[in-house]
Amino acid sequence: MKKLFILTALLFPVSIFAQSHFGSVKLGLFDPSATGSGFIIGYEGGWYIDNNFIIGWDIDWFNKNYTDESLVTQFNDFYGTTSSLNELRAKTNLHAIPLMGTFTASWPIARRTNAYFTGSAGLEMLLIFYRNYDNPDNSSFHGAFDFAWQLGGGISYELGLRSDAIVELAYHYSQPSWEYSVTDPQTGRTRVFSRSFDMSGIMLRVGFRFYF
Repeated sequence: MKKLFILTALLFPVSIFAQSHFGSVKLGLFDPSATGSGFIIGYEGGWYIDNNFIIGWDIDWFNKNYTDESLVTQFNDFYGTTSSLNELRAKTNLHAIPLMGTFTASWPIARRTNAYFTGSAGLEMLLIFYRNYDNPDNSSFHGAFDFAWQLGGGISYELGLRSDAIVELAYHYSQPSWEYSVTDPQTGRTRVFSRSFDMSGIMLRVGFRFYF
């Protein structure tokens, strides 16, 4: 009996800790200034401190194929207006992957329904596939990084004892940038072009949160 009591006492805190995790799957639309709107998917994991406060981490993936109009303008200003060719040179395939720490505070507003406020901060990584200036049919690759933060709010609805449906509206901020040089083969002139990716914008997502 004594051994059973000791074993129960040891396993009880482990059991409580094991039940304190959560995971959220979110998907929706993201509209950053640099690229225009597109699909975003993410996963959030962590621990809930109590019924009204959770902390954790979040990773998202956003992909967009677009023409960088600011780069087209730079090409046109420096090398003369050859819009169709410069638009081809400015085609970009961008993958944004922010990884951030998160916290969420919630409070009840109706039966089985909570409102919540969430904040995040961390690092955003961009994987950028862009066209080679001399041979625009070929792609080059570069990575860029920047500090990122996010603020938002939403509504969660209790589906069961350990699952919620969520709707969330948030504002995301980061501005990764990098520079590269281009030499015009006809004139021999070289210029350094700055590419700034303003990934700030509104994010609207729905998803599910599970507690385990």
